Amino acid sequence: MCFETTARPPLPPIAGGAGVADTAHIVLEASDGNRFLAFSARAADPDAPGVMLLPDVRGLHPFYEELAVRFAEVGVHATAMDYFGRTAGLDPRGEDFDHMAHVRRISPDGVGADTAATVAHLRSPAGGAAGRVYSMGFCMGGRISFNQAWRDHGLHGVIGFYGGPQGTGPDDETAPVRLAPQYRCPVLGLFGGADEGIPPDTIRAFADVLDEAGVQNEMVVYDGAPHSFFDRKFEQHGEACDDAWRRVLAFVGR
Repeated sequence: MCFETTARPPLPPIAGGAGVADTAHIVLEASDGNRFLAFSARAADPDAPGVMLLPDVRGLHPFYEELAVRFAEVGVHATAMDYFGRTAGLDPRGEDFDHMAHVRRISPDGVGADTAATVAHLRSPAGGAAGRVYSMGFCMGGRISFNQAWRDHGLHGVIGFYGGPQGTGPDDETAPVRLAPQYRCPVLGLFGGADEGIPPDTIRAFADVLDEAGVQNEMVVYDGAPHSFFDRKFEQHGEACDDAWRRVLAFVGR
C-alpha cells in the first residue's frame, strides 16, 4: 500500500493563483461506456493548467481529493480519478474495501480509456478548460502516470512519485522502462532514496532509456526518504516535500 488512510498531502510551500473556483465529486464516462468516480477542483484563474491525479492502489480517497484542492489553491485545475468503476461501480466504500481484488482486474486498455476521459474533462469548461494538461501519480499511479506519455492523450508532461519504472518482471510488457522509447512528452520522476522497492539502478536505467530516445526527463532522488514520503505527517521529510512541490509546480508552469 502507498498512503495510509490518515495520510494527507503536504501544503505547497508557495502561494499563488486566484483561489479555488469550485470543487465537486463527479462521475465521468469513458469512450467504452465505463462510468467511474472522480473529484474535480477548478482554480479561479481561467488560464490555469490542468493536472490529472492518479491514485495509489486504494483508488480515489481523501488524500487525492485534498491534493486536488491544494493544486487549485495555487492556480492549477486538478481532477483525481478512480480506477475501479469497471469492477466496483459507483457505490461508497468503507475502510474494509478489498482494493487489491480490484487492482488485479485493472487492464491497461481500461485505464487508458478512463485517463482519456479524465483528460477530456480537464479540457472541458466543467474541468477548467485547461490548455495544458499533465498527469501526476503515486506508487501504482506513478507508474500509470509515466505511461500516459506513451498514450495519445496530447499531454504536456507526466509526473510520477515513486512509480516503479522497472515493472514487475521480464514479462511485464507495460513496464515504463520498456515503453519509454515511445513516450511523447517530458517526464519528471520523484523517488525516495530509502525506497527498497525501487533500487537506484532502475531509476538510472529509466533515465538512460529516455535520454537515448530523446525524451526530456528529470529524475530526482531524495536521500533517506522512504516510499510515500509525500505525506504531511512525515515532518522529517518536510524539505523533500517542499522541493517536490516546487519542482512539480515549475514543471506545470506554475
